[in-house]
Amino acid sequence: MVAIVTVLFAFPLGFFLRNRTSAYLAYVAIFGYSFTFQTLYLLRSWVGDNNEAFSADPDKPPLDYLAVTAGIYLVGFLLITLGHRLGAKRRNRSLTVDLDATA
Repeated sequence: MVAIVTVLFAFPLGFFLRNRTSAYLAYVAIFGYSFTFQTLYLLRSWVGDNNEAFSADPDKPPLDYLAVTAGIYLVGFLLITLGHRLGAKRRNRSLTVDLDATA
């Protein structure tokens, strides 16, 4: 779920919002909500004896889950940065033509 949210929202937030900090904060809010929902969904299936996302041992910390979601989170910030750079280039493109022939 967080991967889908990252793909759907990160790049467009960076591209369309002029302020990069606003794009980061919006992404943090969207990611936080989807991460909480995803964790709840996976915990419910784990309690029902599904060990695909988490280990069967409740004392073992889910470091693999942490690593995957942290990687997706980082990719989201990189997509925002890329989108902001491309959006800034598009917004700052000059629409005038320089006719001065000084070569």
